[in-house]
Amino acid sequence: MVIAKGHRVSEQERNVTDVIVIGAGAVGENVAERVVKGGLEAILVETELVGGECSYWACMPSKALLRSSAVLHAARNVDGAKQAITGEIDVAAVLKRRDSFTSNWDDSSQVEWVEEAGITLRRGYGRLVGERQVEITARDGSVECWEARQAVVLANGSTPTIPKIDGIDTVRIWGTREATSAKSIPPRLAVLGGGVAGVELAQAFARLGSKVTVIARGGLLSGFPKPAVELVAEGLEADGITLLLNTTTSSLSQSEGGPITIAVEGGEPVIVDEVLVSTGRHPATEDVGLDSVGVTSKKLTVGADGRVKDVPAGWLYAVGDVAGKALLTHQGKYEARMTGNAIVARAAGKLGDEVEAWSRYASTADEFAVPSVVFTDPELVMVGRNESQARDAGLNVRTVDLDLDVAGASLHADGYTGWAQIVVDEGKGVIVGVAFAGQDVSEMLHAATIAIVGEVPLTRLWHAVPAYPTMNEVWLRLLEAYGL
Repeated sequence: MVIAKGHRVSEQERNVTDVIVIGAGAVGENVAERVVKGGLEAILVETELVGGECSYWACMPSKALLRSSAVLHAARNVDGAKQAITGEIDVAAVLKRRDSFTSNWDDSSQVEWVEEAGITLRRGYGRLVGERQVEITARDGSVECWEARQAVVLANGSTPTIPKIDGIDTVRIWGTREATSAKSIPPRLAVLGGGVAGVELAQAFARLGSKVTVIARGGLLSGFPKPAVELVAEGLEADGITLLLNTTTSSLSQSEGGPITIAVEGGEPVIVDEVLVSTGRHPATEDVGLDSVGVTSKKLTVGADGRVKDVPAGWLYAVGDVAGKALLTHQGKYEARMTGNAIVARAAGKLGDEVEAWSRYASTADEFAVPSVVFTDPELVMVGRNESQARDAGLNVRTVDLDLDVAGASLHADGYTGWAQIVVDEGKGVIVGVAFAGQDVSEMLHAATIAIVGEVPLTRLWHAVPAYPTMNEVWLRLLEAYGL
């Protein structure tokens, strides 16, 4: 039922369903699918494109922009193959391939999937207006009012964090959306921020023809091991990228229709054609009506089952970026599966308030085993805890670091350079953290994730024999260096 804007809604005018999911990105889709498969009704609310940020402006288009040049670079690293390369990268073809992965920003195939899954889609902006109550405002201003019998799930993602820099609101800036959907390659590009998205897009545009400068207030890729970050920095510089690290941006300015001038403390101004601001994201909690249910904090307290603890009645859940745990698509989808399971079980009276760690209702891996990949060349991957995080958690740990120098690596690319680390909990005799850096190391990450989640004892892991000659031989070398 559609209600005119400003109309006072009676109980009879409300639509009722079992579960309302606000946000139809990959995470919201997973929750809705899970609860429908469990026998409940669900509506999915989306104000933009069904499929969300990852499908159209983040994961997929950014990796598509990186992939073509990575393949070309890989071929040039192998004697016999590099002699066959006579041309340069075809930028138009790269952008066309990128467009295919976003379905040209058309979500009709995603809408079709939603309908086939038995989920009801509602276009509009979803906002809480009371306990289990959601208003959906369409673009024409009309409002639908819905009530959830079981749960409301926030899956509305995150929003970019824009730094306070003098003049930033007076110049034309790109966010990651504008960068990943760009129709042409700017001659000069500055990237503000040294995080994952920033360095990935910096390398993508450099290899597509931009002269790129990265300006970061701190270092590069904070939280990752320093030796691995150094390899990535070398790779960026090899592509002609200028790294201005530990550098403060003082101001931005632009004459009408002209280039953008970036003033930095202690250095010469940087003149560019476009500025990509990639200084992080934060949960999108500001405008979803949390105040209507008594929540005033911008950061939600969310349990392993997705329940928002700030609302004691237990009907509100949050998954993905808005939950503020691990702002990664794959981790959000994992949370969605566990949350969907919990909602279905509670609706059937089979689950109480508490959930057991590592059960099908708890996203326990958020705390212990979050895999992440930096899709630069070389790649940087990590899962679990780094050394300082492990020590902060009270663990007695020992680290083993090695160059990724095995037969499989030397066959993979001429002059292969890589690095590997394991963080071992000496008390339990298990690995709690793994990091790799090097070409194509992302393909080794899942084995590390399994070892950590399964708490496989090193004495048993010693019997997992890596095939020869592959880069996985580094596992044997790490365990030997540990003392096995």
